[in-house]
Amino acid sequence: MLDLLAPDLVPEQGDRLTRAAYKQDFRQREDAVRDGSSWKLERRQHFEEQGSPSRDALRRGDWEEALRLLADRRDTLAATAEEDERRGYAFHRVRVVERPLTPYVQWELHSQRQRAEYGQRIRVVPAEQVAASEDTGPLPEVVVLGGHTLFQVLYTEAGVANGAIRYTDRDLVERWENYIKALYAVGEEVISYFDREVAHLEPPTLSAGRE
Repeated sequence: MLDLLAPDLVPEQGDRLTRAAYKQDFRQREDAVRDGSSWKLERRQHFEEQGSPSRDALRRGDWEEALRLLADRRDTLAATAEEDERRGYAFHRVRVVERPLTPYVQWELHSQRQRAEYGQRIRVVPAEQVAASEDTGPLPEVVVLGGHTLFQVLYTEAGVANGAIRYTDRDLVERWENYIKALYAVGEEVISYFDREVAHLEPPTLSAGRE
């Protein structure tokens, strides 16, 4: 278990953004990063992602189609990797995983393994690693962009995107970046984790009203 504790986030100290405003602000701030890095912590075990045909196929229970649609995006991933290299940009992800895997996380790990093949920096940590920081509930979903901006990404109880809270306090941003970096340092590369823990799994069984 990681001894370092996650910093507190006080919503009143940030700026509440709608989903549309968050997407626009995120895009602009990320595009402006040159010769820098960003860090993302993914904690929830279920999301209702929108705008992903592969995710829609999972929702329908069509596992083969979900994986086929992931394979179709390889050209896009390659182009993104080339652009990131051109501007010296590195995006890191830490995916917290609970066992047994939810259908969503099983699907997402297929997606993230593919992303890692194109150079994206993704590591997996078991939920036990963050237990010290979860006395009052699960960690938030957090993205730190370029060392300057922290977004706490918000979701409904069902896992639907619901905007974000933006923080720009330098000390808070730095402490969260260091926390995610510490998790990344003890994490396992997603490719090796996937090959050992996920590749052999049968297609997930969807429960009524949730996958």
